[in-house]
Amino acid sequence: MKRYFSIFVVALLCGVIFLLFRRGNDTTIEPEMDETCYRLNDSLYNALSDFQSTEKMEQYIRNWMARNSIRGASFAVMKDDHLVYCKGFGWADKERNIPAEVGDIYRIASASKLITAIGIMKMCDEGLLTLNAKVFGPEGILNDPQFSEIKDKRAEQITVRQLLNHTAGFSRRLGDPMFRTSDIMRWEEMDHTPSADELIAFQLRQKLRDKPGGAPQYSNIGYLVLSRVIEKVSGMSYEEYIQRHVLWPAGCYDMHIARNYYEQRFPHEVKYYGSDPDDEIESFDGSGRMKPRHYGGNNITGLQGAGAWVCSAVELLRLVASVDGKPGVPDILSAQSVAEMKRISRKGDYALGWARYNNKTGSLVRTGTMSGTCAYIESIGNTSYVFITNTSHYRGASFTNSIGRMVHSAMSKVSEWPADRDLFVSVPHISQTLPTDGDIS
Repeated sequence: MKRYFSIFVVALLCGVIFLLFRRGNDTTIEPEMDETCYRLNDSLYNALSDFQSTEKMEQYIRNWMARNSIRGASFAVMKDDHLVYCKGFGWADKERNIPAEVGDIYRIASASKLITAIGIMKMCDEGLLTLNAKVFGPEGILNDPQFSEIKDKRAEQITVRQLLNHTAGFSRRLGDPMFRTSDIMRWEEMDHTPSADELIAFQLRQKLRDKPGGAPQYSNIGYLVLSRVIEKVSGMSYEEYIQRHVLWPAGCYDMHIARNYYEQRFPHEVKYYGSDPDDEIESFDGSGRMKPRHYGGNNITGLQGAGAWVCSAVELLRLVASVDGKPGVPDILSAQSVAEMKRISRKGDYALGWARYNNKTGSLVRTGTMSGTCAYIESIGNTSYVFITNTSHYRGASFTNSIGRMVHSAMSKVSEWPADRDLFVSVPHISQTLPTDGDIS
């Protein structure tokens, strides 16, 4: 008996030593999604934000939507890192009579660039990357053979930072390659939809518009390159790294890379509407078939970190709270990385991931627009908000500025925001949210 007990003790000690040794030699411990966590999209619903003090604001929003033929939208407001208001407006899917709800997820177009930038900064915090690292050429991160044909050798000087702030110098002489896949298939005599690597290689075979670090020019292809940087450095797919190291730690569990067709939509994903129902273009796959821009005309999935994420307004706002450097929601980035994302060294430059930063007011803005959707994020003072639509406007990208002005006007009609609540943390009983005698709980 003593012999067996001694063997058991030795085996147990060996097991403990092995586990300690293994942990000590792990370079990273991958976070896992907590199956018991508080999931915003599954827990929140419109009635939680029914208040008398917000009725005028809501009517203003509905009137604006009607004037601009917006089918559906989602709006979430945060005060001091507390989620105080969130609601869906209009229709998630008008033809199926499905009203918009808080947990609906939307394509967010170029607002996806903010997510990619956060992923890059996370890698910097993890010691896997530096912003001054070169991307192409023998010394670059993407030094693979498929990127070796570089027409303009200045491209070998492009850094991660220059991709983030749109100063890599890429030319758009042949248009945006990410929205010209069928043309590229003809030009390059390809029999398949070009992959991310093939699109990047196509861009590298063009002369640069400007030297790296020169004048900024907005670039979708630059953020596709960053998506591949994340994959190369992490050894994971872009989506997996972002989910495991950025989104899940931030409490965002229902954010995904978009799919191309209505039939492929995620659970609770809205239906998208273009500004012109008859607007069709040649399918991205080179088949020659005509498709709506938002359902087969453009390769939305292929946009990756440049514009492919789908999410709810509340989870996107939760992510903003996780990188704002404010007390409340714990930040997933270091204070240095949070500050770096807002640092602009030259007038006219872009912030890292953000579209605009005003260092006088502290306002941060990120927008996104493409056929079928518009997204607007703003953080200023103690207030942040996200507004997303499932309908695009004939004015294109400039329409997002109208969203910002509309939201400011709408919010000015709120006499008092709900106090002592934080929907990021828990859902109150419905009786606590309904106004009584004009008071707000």
